[in-house]
Amino acid sequence: MSPIRSASIAALASAVLATTLTGCQFGEEQQDTNPIVIAADLELSGASAPVGKVYQRALELKVEQLNSSGALGARKIELKVKDNRSDAAESLRNINDFSNDSDVTAIIMGGCNECAVGAVRTIDEKRIPTIALAASAAVTEPVAQRRYVFKLAPNAADSAGALTTELTRRNIRRVAVLHTADDYGREGLAALRGEFTKAGIRLLGAETVRTTDTDVTTQVSALVERKPQALVVWTPPEQASLTAASARQARFAGSLFFDASAAGDLFLGGSARTTERATLIFTQTMVIDDVIATTPAKAARRQWFQDYTARFGGYHGFSSFAADAVQLVADAELRAGGEPGRVNRAALRDVLETSQLDGLSGPIRMTPDNHSGLMPQALTTLVARGGRWRLAG
Repeated sequence: MSPIRSASIAALASAVLATTLTGCQFGEEQQDTNPIVIAADLELSGASAPVGKVYQRALELKVEQLNSSGALGARKIELKVKDNRSDAAESLRNINDFSNDSDVTAIIMGGCNECAVGAVRTIDEKRIPTIALAASAAVTEPVAQRRYVFKLAPNAADSAGALTTELTRRNIRRVAVLHTADDYGREGLAALRGEFTKAGIRLLGAETVRTTDTDVTTQVSALVERKPQALVVWTPPEQASLTAASARQARFAGSLFFDASAAGDLFLGGSARTTERATLIFTQTMVIDDVIATTPAKAARRQWFQDYTARFGGYHGFSSFAADAVQLVADAELRAGGEPGRVNRAALRDVLETSQLDGLSGPIRMTPDNHSGLMPQALTTLVARGGRWRLAG
């Protein structure tokens, strides 16, 4: 069977029905009614709790949608969630527990880079397929040592490329960078240096912040003093908002550019005034209500946006990655086949490694050489306007 694409629930349901009819022709085989058990290791308390709770909401909503759609035949998805408290050691304990549970088909990890990188060896030793929502390249590279680990988040190189393209388009030649003092932040700075060199953009300086910092005044002041035309902010949303406020206080007259890690809520709330006209590189799903649904995939993204917003009273950009992770596991489980009632993690891993999905986040392609599935084409340019993110242009 060709790879199941998730352009719409109807399309998936048709594919599942075809599989069921073929496998159960003339009543030869019993229909599988065993649940697909997906475990989730999330940051539900501690420093990263805000986005961890977004992931939990998205996972629960997507599971509910798939279970009620009939797309899985007689099967249902069961979700087992553990809180890692934003702590890598606690996360590793959760991974061990999930790995030892023979009912668990696959694991979805949250956005904690340290947690995912710290667990890769155990995941491969335990041979349990895992999709991390963390952004660091070290989650999936080198692939030979991470055969069971996959990633679904914007890649630093792709984000840096898109940012540099926009800087060049606006004829901005002098830039300063504020980035997090972690793997993803360092990857971002390295990627930006490479792109800036090719584009003839001068990096005037770079400063670091911890993801838990609640004051970035010193770093921002040091960068603003160098008189850049633009300030690139490579931090989570909380620090991005603080940076925008500090830049305004420092009378920075240039432009603000945010990496995908700065994406958060659609509506900017208290930071709307200081982030007005800021640029963000992120997926189109964040602003899908600005997009005409000309394809089934775009229609599915718009429906997800509406369903999430209706359920939770607002939209968060990273919710689509968690939903796509559930879809990837469900699709792979159906394609992997096998004996009813037996979890075949090796077969599921093999299918995940060649998965293709026109997902809610954008086009996703996994290959044996690349376990980070979000394609560069998924990223687009957004602008803060009137207190919310909008499609640029």
